[in-house]
Amino acid sequence: MPASKRLTGGWKTAIFLLVNQAFAALAFFGLAVNMVLFLRRVLQQGNADAANTVSKWTGAVYMFSLVGAFLSDSYWGRYLTCLIFQMIFVLGLVLLTVSSWLFLLKPVGCGDGKFECMPLSTMGMALFYLSIYLIAIGNGGYQPNLATFGADQFDETDPNERQSKVAFFSYFYVALNLGSLISNTVLVYFEDSGDWSIGFLTAAGSAAAALLLFWARSPGYRHFQPSGNPLTRVAQVFVASARKWSVVVPKQSQELYELEGKESAIAGSRKILHSDKFEFLDKAATITYQDIFPENQVKDPWRLCTVTQVEEAKCVMKMLPIWLCTIIYSVVFTQMASVFVEQGATMNTNFYGFQVPPASMSAFDILSVAFFVFFYQRLLVPLTARLLGNAKGLTELQRMGTGLVICILAMVAAGVVELERLKRVTASNEASSLSILWQIPQYVLIGVSEVFMYVGQLEFFNGQAPDGIKSFGGSLCMASMSLGNFVSSILVTIVMKITTRDGNVGWIPENLNSGHLDRWFFFLGALTAVDFLAYLVCAKWYRYIEVDDSGNKDEMEMIVRVL
Repeated sequence: MPASKRLTGGWKTAIFLLVNQAFAALAFFGLAVNMVLFLRRVLQQGNADAANTVSKWTGAVYMFSLVGAFLSDSYWGRYLTCLIFQMIFVLGLVLLTVSSWLFLLKPVGCGDGKFECMPLSTMGMALFYLSIYLIAIGNGGYQPNLATFGADQFDETDPNERQSKVAFFSYFYVALNLGSLISNTVLVYFEDSGDWSIGFLTAAGSAAAALLLFWARSPGYRHFQPSGNPLTRVAQVFVASARKWSVVVPKQSQELYELEGKESAIAGSRKILHSDKFEFLDKAATITYQDIFPENQVKDPWRLCTVTQVEEAKCVMKMLPIWLCTIIYSVVFTQMASVFVEQGATMNTNFYGFQVPPASMSAFDILSVAFFVFFYQRLLVPLTARLLGNAKGLTELQRMGTGLVICILAMVAAGVVELERLKRVTASNEASSLSILWQIPQYVLIGVSEVFMYVGQLEFFNGQAPDGIKSFGGSLCMASMSLGNFVSSILVTIVMKITTRDGNVGWIPENLNSGHLDRWFFFLGALTAVDFLAYLVCAKWYRYIEVDDSGNKDEMEMIVRVL
């Protein structure tokens, strides 16, 4: 084993990234988990407007993951991308802390649900939105790269490290949830009491600590070479296929164009074996008379592409239907940060004299994630591995489907709780006597579904993405959350427009006691059920990627350099 490999990567480096993720999650959720209450109490937005603002902002967070993935795969590499976007993240949190203290939280202690804040200034509003979208850019840009960068620390060609890489994604998600646990308990308590500046300052300090920790371990990282612009490579495949539309594809895949030897035409990537999906794209790798060129000339990449390049484009197209089926799940998941909190705020939050902040209930989601990951790794994987004959137990696609089913149950549970809450409303302007602890089942079910869905997504999109677009694969998980938030915002708008006709207050009015939040939850459950049926069709159709591992370990062109 080369000295460079003995001194870099592995768990001794991955642990640093897991701790970094925990600190960063604490910082991010210090804002995200209670933003809906901040918008209502400090910025004085209504329930529907606050839920939409949170959905749009969260959507922007995850949409920027595509930008970060593009820069990482194409030009910067994962290390530099993570470093730059973490700096932006810290800057946004510092600006949020300062702007809130100077302009928004006036008088001191306002925003606790009892004392209203002074009217907002234009400067204060501008700085607030600038800061939260800097946070969106920073967190969104580095999150998917951090997960993929962590996976880079394990060599797929080493059997032991390959197993560690699979486990890393589970522990990565646990680290995210453990970090957010502090946000959902300690920080939420301060913020719910009106000490928003303390919460934001703690979040900024945690983000700064995560950045310093990431930088401190720099000499021990393993790095992969950026592969160039993937958009150009995919475009070349489609253009070449269009230019050869009338060409007949050879029946034998060996007759398609590919470089000789172990090296791929895509820098830092293994060769991908030919597949029978989207066969019309094989025209791009079909050699014609016009493609025959002398040795001293370069082939036209917009007319002739290698099999590996064609398969890279195919992989993207094969993953898209699966990805689209995960968006509805993200619509449901985003309810935790918005509608679940609003529901909890209209329930009895007194627990033996202690007031339970509504946003802190998501701690049950986090604890269920942490518990179930270890339960899954230690018990469920070995059991299902014996039953199914698969070392991983359930496949990634099977786990994602299971997550959708449990998600349906979570919406049913939330709808039943809402029906019970409404039964115990004695006055239209007062909270229900139903204890907020009734929300525990819906949070726990969401948490268990996350382990199946989001951990499964991390493994699936990272494993199925070709080497040249690994960060893009990681970003698909976050992009699913992004569109889920935007779709949630659109659905809320449509539902409110339809249900407020003829003078009705609608399903999600300002006063939830006069609305029908239960119908909203049951509607989402039904929508998820339909989505699950579509997912079954897509999962049955999907075929896993096959790479050429016939060469030695250096085939992956892994560059280990000391920074």
